[in-house]
Amino acid sequence: MTSLLATRPAPARPAFGQRFLARHSAWIPVFAAVAILLVMLIGAMLYFPNFQAPRILSSILLDNAYLLILAVGMTFVILTGGIDLSVGAVMAFTGILCAKLLGDGVPVAIAVPGMILIGAAIGLLIGVLVQFFDVQPFIASLIGMFLGRGLAYVVSLESIKVENEGLLWLQSTRFAFAGWYITPTGIIALLTVAIAAVVLRLTRFGRTIYAIGGNEQSARLMGLPVVRTTLLAYVISGLCAGLGGIVLTAYSGAGYPLNGIGTELDTIAAVVIGGTLLTGGSGFVVGSMIGVFVYGTIKTIISFLGAEQSWTRITVGALLLVFVVVQRVIVGRSARRRA
Repeated sequence: MTSLLATRPAPARPAFGQRFLARHSAWIPVFAAVAILLVMLIGAMLYFPNFQAPRILSSILLDNAYLLILAVGMTFVILTGGIDLSVGAVMAFTGILCAKLLGDGVPVAIAVPGMILIGAAIGLLIGVLVQFFDVQPFIASLIGMFLGRGLAYVVSLESIKVENEGLLWLQSTRFAFAGWYITPTGIIALLTVAIAAVVLRLTRFGRTIYAIGGNEQSARLMGLPVVRTTLLAYVISGLCAGLGGIVLTAYSGAGYPLNGIGTELDTIAAVVIGGTLLTGGSGFVVGSMIGVFVYGTIKTIISFLGAEQSWTRITVGALLLVFVVVQRVIVGRSARRRA
């Protein structure tokens, strides 16, 4: 018996690639999104002679800075296993209210922080409904969406033009270097991503976000501040929606109550394409940024082709289907490993 045990071969050690994927399975959708982005950019540069990557990527950030900010806030909420359908309406409300206040002579230093606080307050309302009244996140955020859209109509039924130089400076100023350029709105969006990435990666609050999305009941049993963290996740989403309203108003030069219709779905799509699981507990803000770039690149390529923008929805929907299937495969494999 002893000799048989001694001569029994040791189990084969998994290859490096298998070990890496097993330990970093959450990054697989992010790598897939990066690969899709690179393929689209290389293909577009080969097909369109005037498709220059630095200029195009700069314009994608310029055109989608508000969407990137919304995606950051949505990432926090989805990581907890929730959803926020109010971001588009809140963005429209804060944008048009900011335009009206600036038109009435309110200083930009007061109007801009005020809009961000209003967005955070609506996010807090949604979080309270979810945590203290046991309302499903879908319904609670739907209430927030109706509230934000209704308040936008109360402010004005028409577009309000912005003439404040301080706000317009955020979009009109360009810092150029080596074929690239960036505006203050793009810098704000990238700073938002950087701050959120640090918070999720290096703080106790960020680790609690992941724990709640992984298993809320286990997080409660471990003594983690589940209620406070979930409330803050919705506050952050609302804050980002308020900031997104400022950025969109600066980008378009006007506030409009119909802004942001359907933007909440674009935001969710970008976050999911970037690798964040809709069930919560797995995902990265950097992945959401890649998802926004994928979305923006699709729109740009379709514009170069001269096709209708409805194809953007079709293409994004197809990508979303692929990434949801990939997510289900990853979740299934993780469940089998735990079993």
